[in-house]
Amino acid sequence: MAHAEREGLACGRLTIDLEALADNWRSLAERTQQTECGAAIKGDGYGTGLEKAAATLSRAGCRTLFTAVPDEGLRARSAAPESRVFVLAGLLPGAAEAYRKGGLIPVLNCPDEVIEWAEYCAAAGQRLPAAIHLDTGMNRMGLSLEEARLIAAAKDVVARFDLVLVMSHLVCGGDPANPLNARQLERFHEMTALFPGVPRSLANSPGIFLGADYHFDVARPGISLYGGRAMDDGENPMRPVVTAEARVLITHSAAKGETVGYGAVETLRRDSRIAIVGIGYADGYHRLAGAGGGHKPANAWVNGHVVPLVGRVSMDLIALDVTDVPEADCSRGDWVEMFGPHIPVDDVAAKAGTIGYELLTGLGSRYTRTYIGGS
Repeated sequence: MAHAEREGLACGRLTIDLEALADNWRSLAERTQQTECGAAIKGDGYGTGLEKAAATLSRAGCRTLFTAVPDEGLRARSAAPESRVFVLAGLLPGAAEAYRKGGLIPVLNCPDEVIEWAEYCAAAGQRLPAAIHLDTGMNRMGLSLEEARLIAAAKDVVARFDLVLVMSHLVCGGDPANPLNARQLERFHEMTALFPGVPRSLANSPGIFLGADYHFDVARPGISLYGGRAMDDGENPMRPVVTAEARVLITHSAAKGETVGYGAVETLRRDSRIAIVGIGYADGYHRLAGAGGGHKPANAWVNGHVVPLVGRVSMDLIALDVTDVPEADCSRGDWVEMFGPHIPVDDVAAKAGTIGYELLTGLGSRYTRTYIGGS
């Protein structure tokens, strides 16, 4: 089926601006200056399509990619064969040969992974690359200080593979005033001193905005590449990459005092015109962005007009209050921006009590996708 025909049958569509993705990477690379700027493309390229994201970033000049799981790593290697590809989930048990064949670089997160990779490299007669993850305060993945000391002291173990990176992850980087940032930075200096001469990586998207002290040798931005907000406050300087739209299925009138949607959580305060659009939480648009959560619902944008959601978000349908929109500007078949250049994804996420990451990575399979700006 041709793309135009598929879109004609779709109730939701995504437009993904690959040139904006490339521009965002170039902007972040300018901020990091002498630090290599890599890219996190996990979560299917934050919902943009992993292969498209990897190829676009590679063409822009990115040479280091970070994926979450091995399958993502293999897909990234296929799309960007000139790039280094790190697997943040680490070395899965018994999978070292598959990592070698796939050209994947495991991020070793515990002593057992370090030993297994070292033993595999010794048996294969190759010093294959790996990274070591250091836990500086997240208490999620990575070697503790004591474990790092033991591994660093076991020089015969580390010498069996090529240690190309030591890294850690910021807990509160989006809040520059949080004292944990400085404590993590101090701990990172302490722990990486155990591995002298090895390139270091600490800065994710927020870390880049925290300044040069956090940049080290390799930065690995994620959400900022895809247009999301990295810092808790202030303007977001990144270009939006993903536009999610829903088709108007019907419009109808409803009288003051009537309720809209499940649970009757919202009562109309005036005679209203309601537009029903064809996406919902099955498409990754969060239920809590609608009414009933104790806050004002999210907004959408239709032909130059900002309109609020009304009632609860359903699995497949969302109601919008278009009373103040001329009928000619909102009628059956029109497309409504649910988030994108006019409705920032982080604004919608905030209404739903979540973050832009979750909306982007949770985009459903029913949208048609259009890519623009790619070569």
